[in-house]
Amino acid sequence: MAEITGIIEEIVFRNEDSGFTVIEIRDEAKDELVTAVGLFPFANQGERVRLTGEWTTHPDYGHQLKMETYMPVAPASTVGMGNYLASGLIKGVGAHTAKKLVEHFGMDVLDIIQFNPDRLTEVEGIGKTRAEMIASSYSEQKEIREVMLFLQSYGITTTFALKIYKLYGSNTIELIRENPYRLAEEVVGVGFKTADNIARRMGIDRNSPYRAAAGARYVLSKSAGDGHTYLPREELVRQASRLLEVDSTLVENALVSLALSQSVFLEETDGVVAAFLAPFYQAEKGAAKSLRDLSVVEITNCISDIEDKIDRSQKRKGICLAGRQRDAVLEAMRNGVVVITGGPGTGKTTTINVIIDLFLQEGLKVELAAPTGRAAKRLSEAVGMEAKTIHRLLEYGYSDEMGDGFQKDAGNPIKADAIIIDEMSMVDILLLNNLMKAILPGTRLIMVGDVDQLPSVGPGNVLHDIIQSGIVHVVKLNEIFRQARESMIIVNAHRINNGELPLMNAREKDFFLVRRNTAEETLHTLVDLISRRLPNFNGYDPLRDIQILAPMRKGLVGVNQLNMELQAVLNPPAPGKKEKVSRETLIRQGDKVMQIKNNYQLIWEKAGEDGDAQKGEGVFNGDMGFVQDIDNEEQTVTVLFDDDRIAVYDFTQLDELELAYAISIHKSQGSEFPVVIIPLMQGPPMLMTRNLLYTAVTRAKELVVVVGRERVIAEMVANNHIAKRYSNLCKRLQQAAMGLFVQ
Repeated sequence: MAEITGIIEEIVFRNEDSGFTVIEIRDEAKDELVTAVGLFPFANQGERVRLTGEWTTHPDYGHQLKMETYMPVAPASTVGMGNYLASGLIKGVGAHTAKKLVEHFGMDVLDIIQFNPDRLTEVEGIGKTRAEMIASSYSEQKEIREVMLFLQSYGITTTFALKIYKLYGSNTIELIRENPYRLAEEVVGVGFKTADNIARRMGIDRNSPYRAAAGARYVLSKSAGDGHTYLPREELVRQASRLLEVDSTLVENALVSLALSQSVFLEETDGVVAAFLAPFYQAEKGAAKSLRDLSVVEITNCISDIEDKIDRSQKRKGICLAGRQRDAVLEAMRNGVVVITGGPGTGKTTTINVIIDLFLQEGLKVELAAPTGRAAKRLSEAVGMEAKTIHRLLEYGYSDEMGDGFQKDAGNPIKADAIIIDEMSMVDILLLNNLMKAILPGTRLIMVGDVDQLPSVGPGNVLHDIIQSGIVHVVKLNEIFRQARESMIIVNAHRINNGELPLMNAREKDFFLVRRNTAEETLHTLVDLISRRLPNFNGYDPLRDIQILAPMRKGLVGVNQLNMELQAVLNPPAPGKKEKVSRETLIRQGDKVMQIKNNYQLIWEKAGEDGDAQKGEGVFNGDMGFVQDIDNEEQTVTVLFDDDRIAVYDFTQLDELELAYAISIHKSQGSEFPVVIIPLMQGPPMLMTRNLLYTAVTRAKELVVVVGRERVIAEMVANNHIAKRYSNLCKRLQQAAMGLFVQ
């Protein structure tokens, strides 16, 4: 077994996902440069380490040490200490600060950081807050290394090990030893098989009831990711038995135990026994009861002479409502709950404007909200008053009384006479339930959305189920207005929705097809369109005005590959432009990025109208922005979002961001872009559907360009497959309306 101690002079290569790294290390004993390979997830240039391993000869790279153990050791000189501190290992310490620390404390600096961090403030430029950050980062790095060694011994990659540590912190090892299956349920991206492998190596029997229960819960959790609030019991048992490779009796017995503990609820619906995870069961029941209560309560602030007041509002606004629009306004004035649905160009925004005008004329307080920041911003611009995200309306944050969560609920309701929610098709069952908890009976709720769009990313089929239940008043706007009929985007959206082929390439119109037969040709055309042709055609900004919406993530014209190609063209490397590699993605200053998961705790700031900074918490799935800065010393990335919020990400949080030069059609829900480009090549029939194409087309305001095969458009229009979502909200609403609701 060979042993080397020395300074890492260069990180030649590192796979951020696996942790596999190639380093050049200066062997102190022989004063020669040696190549070493192995898992060095936290190795940094300038760090002093001791390695053990075996010498090997690579056919291409020659003599190198294949590392088996790796241990950081304290630097042996002040120069080495300075290099070690400047390596980026410790947050808050860059090259300049490292030099000052070593000059002041000499070789005692690490002891000072660990045992007496208050003394760091003796160094000019280091205040109390920064001293605490340095000490905390050093302590965390030591702790992280212990956790990494533990997790990697079970085959967990560096990327997921970091995510696990971020979730469980100093309790990581204890919690995983107690229940390794929690990883599959609580850590996004860690599959059941990984958790099961750890459990097996810890000695948990494959026929353990504990394992069967964990497998059943995992199958239900995974189904929620596909949009289901429950699974039929037989389907759950079949999937779990196959996953666990055990007899179905074990899973059946586990389900009984889960039901007794009320972590799973079993309930007969539509002739089958449905299995719900507790949060979705409670959310469906709670939302159904609240919607029923809100819909039957007598409105106390009724508006008299409503027909005359609608006429006066039309005159003030210089508009003339169509019959269905007027019906929608009347229903909103007279009822506790109303759904207004319709496709593009049918006058939803005009209708909302009149409803708001009437409420305000009566002195009533109105709150406007939408599921995402982009949708809320668009609503604000359309109606001329503030609209919030639903999370902001419900005041997600922390309080001493309620802890982390939505601060608005039945005990602290939203103070409003009317609440209007736009883009309801994006609302899932959990968000609906939290919203309903915070609305007092007597408050009008107006839900607006396009039921023909894709359903929410989260579990449930909320807007569809509410409409189908028949317990609330629904007005469907179906007339396309003259001005809207001039737009081929709107005309074609309705044609697609009706199963008709879109009309394309009409002169001086806004819907075009660029025919390409291969993925290579399509990719080349996409890059040319976004970087040259469209900016030259109408001055479109390729980053802010043009959005590629792709049906698939994989493939040459999928989201992943497109983002790599477009980043190279639209935001190439340049001197002084900072970069950071996260997993297999390079993030560069100036990049267009998207948040891909809800982060309720991430703090943001925004300049207020009076100049004072507004602060809040929460950045959500689908929020888009641009990378303002990458600070390698502080190990942070700063992102400016479209609604002018600024959020600062720790390097360990970068798996929450992805490049957004191209995004999936699913992720585009609730957004609008001046120009939408849609690459269409052959894909799985289950994915290439009519409502997917409809959703993509309705995201464009000024121009749609489809690039690819014309026959794929025809196939998608003909494919009206809508994946079934297991959801029981419709039935619960109907039961509640008949007084059959059981608490």
